[in-house]
Amino acid sequence: MSELYKGFRPDEMEYQYQPRESVPEFPELSKVRAAQAKQVRATAKSWLNIAYGSSARESLDIYAADKPGGPVLVYIHGGYWRSGSKEENCNWVPTFTKRGATVVLVEYDLCPQVTVTDIVRQSRASIAWVAQNILRYSGDPSRIYISGHSAGGHLTALALAHDWTTEGLAPDCIKGAVATSGVFDLDMVMKISVQEQVRMTPDIAKRNSPFLNPPKVQCPLVVAVGGAEPKGWQQMSEAYFNYAKQQGMTADYLVVAGANHYTMAEKLLDETNPLTQAMIKQMNI
Repeated sequence: MSELYKGFRPDEMEYQYQPRESVPEFPELSKVRAAQAKQVRATAKSWLNIAYGSSARESLDIYAADKPGGPVLVYIHGGYWRSGSKEENCNWVPTFTKRGATVVLVEYDLCPQVTVTDIVRQSRASIAWVAQNILRYSGDPSRIYISGHSAGGHLTALALAHDWTTEGLAPDCIKGAVATSGVFDLDMVMKISVQEQVRMTPDIAKRNSPFLNPPKVQCPLVVAVGGAEPKGWQQMSEAYFNYAKQQGMTADYLVVAGANHYTMAEKLLDETNPLTQAMIKQMNI
């Protein structure tokens, strides 16, 4: 019998850890989200495609809060580090801007043109840029919160593992974090089809593993996963939550009832959803 990984046979790995297998309707869901996002980009007050680095994709979109001086939510999209864009993932932004939060959508380069190590550096650079520049866009640089979905959940975890004093910032410059459906197990990536593009190596996995890079930022953390996601994905999220707690983080674990990997973000369109409520509470808006 083939060796099991986290209790799953090799022929089960794609379903457990490749959302496009467990959610076959993802193309239709993605089209709806992209159409919603296009409408937001066309109508919301914003500053688009602002460079935080030198590559074409090292850019971000800033969506203005309805009132100035409020908290800042930095959001990192998913796509297994090899797809996705900020343009397609802003459909939920008005939920938070109307409550007084400035929302920043981060873009980054994609595998295989770059490695996950490069993307971790880029996501950290984007947060540093926001901390140093958001005041001119009427956001409060002393109230920065971060969130990310899927690969963005991993990048959120690695932002918490960063020593921000090396960027000239306070060690507690991040005031709260929400990681949804994060890709926290990097060894797993080498066992599924996305490896063809991600090109993970044992060294890259070790260097960027949330389980080998403990949080340096001590702030409230919410780890959320969809109740309709496969068992393996839920186990991965719960494992990171338990690890964060063991490292002294004030953390909450949230299973979003009925949500799969592609409908997690759409829950943010609903102010009454527990995930939305958790983010509103964390930012006190």
